[in-house]
Amino acid sequence: MRTLLLAGIFLSMIIPGFAQQEDSIFIKRISDEIFSNGKAYDNLRDLTKKIGGRLSGSPQMVKAEQWGLKTMQLSGADKAWLQECKVPHWVRGGKDQAIATESKMKKNLNVLALGNSMGTGAKGITADVVMVESFQELDAKRDQVKGKIVFYNYKFNPTFISPFQAYVDAVKYRGGGASQAAKYGAKAVIVRSMSHSTDNYPHTGSLRYDSAYAKIPAVAIGLKDADWLSEELKNKNVSVYVKTNAKFLPDTTGHNVIGELTGSEFPDQYITVGGHLDSWDPAEGAHDDGTGVVQTMEILRAFKALGYKPRHSIRFVLFANEENGLRGGNKYAEEAKSKNEKHIFALESDAGGFTPRGFGFNATDEQVKKAQAWSTLLAPYGGGDLSKGGDGADIGPLERAYGIPAAGFLPDPQRYFDYHHAANDVFENVNKRELELGAINMAALIYLVDKYGL
Repeated sequence: MRTLLLAGIFLSMIIPGFAQQEDSIFIKRISDEIFSNGKAYDNLRDLTKKIGGRLSGSPQMVKAEQWGLKTMQLSGADKAWLQECKVPHWVRGGKDQAIATESKMKKNLNVLALGNSMGTGAKGITADVVMVESFQELDAKRDQVKGKIVFYNYKFNPTFISPFQAYVDAVKYRGGGASQAAKYGAKAVIVRSMSHSTDNYPHTGSLRYDSAYAKIPAVAIGLKDADWLSEELKNKNVSVYVKTNAKFLPDTTGHNVIGELTGSEFPDQYITVGGHLDSWDPAEGAHDDGTGVVQTMEILRAFKALGYKPRHSIRFVLFANEENGLRGGNKYAEEAKSKNEKHIFALESDAGGFTPRGFGFNATDEQVKKAQAWSTLLAPYGGGDLSKGGDGADIGPLERAYGIPAAGFLPDPQRYFDYHHAANDVFENVNKRELELGAINMAALIYLVDKYGL
């Protein structure tokens, strides 16, 4: 009896070791396949250089969907299809302009209309500028705002280690600043760009109008021009002429692009991995979110090339309209619920194509602890930091609908907001090796979830 007991203890210790060795070997095969034969970088070049910015409702959106479907098929999907959804159709309508006048001096300011904003009209708007650095200061200066342009000069907090914390802290001025200023009679707003960058590119992004107030024009301003304007306003009056041409057209038809590998044991249980296909229009949408799109399809290609047959069905989704509506993510979740599909996990890549650091999990403590046991398998590829907190906007509706664990891929965040929603978010600013490492870590996590579950 004692001999059997000792044998049982020995086996209970050695079997997990064998399993981990097997997993380590397969993850190395994933790495070798992606580094040696990967298509992610070439696919990203095609998406950014041949199609470019892919704002919802634009002709480039349509081209990107067709490209995504074809690439999904070429990557080896067992089946691939377009899932229709209605998307908003906001158009910039031309070049955005701003000219500051101080005494007899004039200065062109580098600006971009905020997404979903209304234009100024053909004549533009000219008014004196009132600078504030918080909503509290706006309230204090409420009697000075009527008929003026409000300049929100709220800076990214440099003391946050993660720039994403600075973004969360500052983005309320982009999202709600126009309506807060309109409440006091402002004619337009200028918002300091959401960035730590040292250049002068303005960073666009969506705003939300409060229906209780007038929909006034809103622009983002480059950081160097923001610094100049704030210095001038400390001692002088500055007038600014702003002209934007933005408007909404009627909603139009867009699509999620979906590829699938059918599960060998549980074909009716789904793991979802994806990124969003749309992007803002000033640039090519390379880091936001071209990298997430091509990493998603690279996982599919690598699994197929290795002959991997997943236990569960894996869905590879290029989501529509993340930037200014989240219609794609909502549609995916709604249709899944209406069909009574069973979803067990979702992963998203929407933080750029930089060096992998790990994954953030929106899951129970027990589920996070189970995932953290895989840290040593991912650490050689840079992705061993597995922590609680984080997922993604597009998979959020699915996660809430099903109460499933979800995760977001976390690359190094320090450079992301140098490019976010700006004209320099281009293919040349993505590193091939970093991009491929991200795909390797994502593929490894999907493999582990498929094999062991959470």
